[in-house]
Amino acid sequence: MSSQSNHVVRFNKEFTRQEPIPLEAIERSQELLQSGRLHRYNTLEGEVSDTSLLEKEFSEYVGSTYCAGFSSCGSTMYVALKSVGVEPGDLVLCNAFTLAPVPGAIENAGAKPVLVEITEDYVTDLDDLERKALETGAKTFLLSHMRGHIADMDRVVEICNRLGITLIEDCAHTMGASFGGRYTGTFGAVGCFSTQTYKHINSGEGGLLVTDDEDIIAKAILYSGSYMLYEKHLSRPPLDVFEKHKKHIPNFSLRMSNLIAALIRGQLPHLDDRCRRWNERYELIEAELKEAKGIRIPTRREKEGYVGSSFQFTIMNTDKEAVTAFINECANRGVELKWFGSLEPKGFTSRYESWQYIEEETFLSATGNVLDYLCDFRIPLTFTLKDCRVVAVIIKEVAEELF
Repeated sequence: MSSQSNHVVRFNKEFTRQEPIPLEAIERSQELLQSGRLHRYNTLEGEVSDTSLLEKEFSEYVGSTYCAGFSSCGSTMYVALKSVGVEPGDLVLCNAFTLAPVPGAIENAGAKPVLVEITEDYVTDLDDLERKALETGAKTFLLSHMRGHIADMDRVVEICNRLGITLIEDCAHTMGASFGGRYTGTFGAVGCFSTQTYKHINSGEGGLLVTDDEDIIAKAILYSGSYMLYEKHLSRPPLDVFEKHKKHIPNFSLRMSNLIAALIRGQLPHLDDRCRRWNERYELIEAELKEAKGIRIPTRREKEGYVGSSFQFTIMNTDKEAVTAFINECANRGVELKWFGSLEPKGFTSRYESWQYIEEETFLSATGNVLDYLCDFRIPLTFTLKDCRVVAVIIKEVAEELF
């Protein structure tokens, strides 16, 4: 885990190492591989596919009426935009602190992002949201609960309802999280979830769309690539709803496979326990870093039922060279920090200035000032509580040395 060399604490575990897939998911996957019936509609008479079962189980978990499975969260967001009626040339509000698949989904739908400022606590600046909505007339808001930080959803819903804005939630980092006791993904017209490897359920790639609207789910199922086999879905509206849409909706072939669904189904019963374990680790790190020199920890709202699967903090030293030295020294001691201050994309990390396919150049002074000093790292469940303490101690020691 760690070692002492010249009294310098070092860490030697991987920040990308995931827990093993549960045995029940492995066993079901093996059964599917032996059957060869990996396509969600390749079922025997009277058989219900794993994907259909997952959609029913996940909708019941979050408390939504319907769910549809997709190949990724990015494709889920794209289809969500199309299914609520976003058309080419439309403007879509979106918080500027997010990851590339979010503006990518908007671009894929032929729409244009309107980037909204964030606060020092990494959530959407709701005053700027209202201002941009009024200035632009945008009628869709794709809200990312980026890195698990949840805005005041009561006010978000109030603004959207008052201004006639359709809310879509990107819950890639908040599966199992809530606000005021209500799961994220259920506040807007659509919620989009990820089961990519680094998210709360690991199927490599995968996306889940939830909604209470029968027309939205019918369109989403048709867009996903159901052909005329939509009757095989358990989580669907009456068949006559599809009659209205089936000849107008193109098939994008973005379906989830049975193999992916089997991996997810085997992990869903463990989700709440995983969330609890993540928060144990997050809160331990938070307690340690609150005392660190030159580091600010975000303030969370009392109603925010977050899942701390990653950790973010702001460096208060405004000297970029000192920030770079801090990140490099943490890396030398085995702690991998991602930095949103770099204008050059690296790995999964990028910021709005590098999305040059957005036609109009946007200057976001508040967001830029936050991202310039924002550090981020994953908290894999393969880390013990003792591991998390070592990581926090290293960050704290380096901060005290350099700041």
